[in-house]
Amino acid sequence: MAGNVDALFIFLLMLCGFMCLAIFTMIVVFAIRYRRRAGQMAEQIEGSNALEFTWTFIPFGIFLVIFVWAAFIYFQERTPPQGAAEVYTVAKQWMWKFQHEEGQREINELHVPVGRDIRVIMTSQDVIHSFYVPAFRIKQDVLPGRYTVAWFRATKPGTYHLFCAEYCGTMHSGMIGDVVVMEPAQYQNWLGGGAAMGSLAQTGQGLFMSLGCSTCHRFDTQGRGPNLTGVFGKPVLLEDGRTVTADENYIRESILQPAAKVVSGFKPIMPTFQGLVSEEQLNALVAYVKSLSQPPTGVAGTPNLKPPNGQKPEINR
Repeated sequence: MAGNVDALFIFLLMLCGFMCLAIFTMIVVFAIRYRRRAGQMAEQIEGSNALEFTWTFIPFGIFLVIFVWAAFIYFQERTPPQGAAEVYTVAKQWMWKFQHEEGQREINELHVPVGRDIRVIMTSQDVIHSFYVPAFRIKQDVLPGRYTVAWFRATKPGTYHLFCAEYCGTMHSGMIGDVVVMEPAQYQNWLGGGAAMGSLAQTGQGLFMSLGCSTCHRFDTQGRGPNLTGVFGKPVLLEDGRTVTADENYIRESILQPAAKVVSGFKPIMPTFQGLVSEEQLNALVAYVKSLSQPPTGVAGTPNLKPPNGQKPEINR
């Protein structure tokens, strides 16, 4: 995206430079031509429709081109491609903590393969931060209490600076890091060189079981909570008649504030986990729910008889 951003920026600089030069030239020419002297007067123009149309529609056309061009880049930057690799990010005073889908964790350093779409799912542990990689021309605020998303595709191997672009405290200037772009083979070697800790979704599955979530969110018709199989990315009908999309923020809110959006057909009996799980654990739980990708039958939130990944359904005892 950097080439598109640079092209628009250069166009704006050239346009502004041309207008500054044109206006300055006209001021000088008019100052000389119509300087005070005997018998020399400027001609007063009254009601020139041609002039009115000229200085109205030509700037309008130029501004419209700028708007359409910028909007195209904006929507391109804000729409991650399908199939992008996901990296969960937690910003805190004063560091960046990354965790890959495969489970690898990093602090202030993010390793990615060249030519691969990377979707960065970010939240803050304390105050507002901002994920800024100048070489990639991307900057996205990172907010406490919710997820924000940025994406990029690095096209050249190398090490690129990562900054926090939002003043976040006394050590703001030290909240820096690197994005290390590697050839695919080198990246696979790097992935294989880490300690085996299981994928992020597997970590989330363990938390899902240990926190007792599986007691209510079952894979059969007996659950007191919605079946989560295939719910991610689908519309969810709420008790108040609204319909929302089950994205990362919805899952996060449902864990921390379960009474905020109650699924139709269920009671608000789920306890809150606010303060009981860390941001990293939240990321793992969200990744696990997303991994339950088997398409559900009927409306999202309706119990599904068949569990994902070959698991056996729980049986009432």
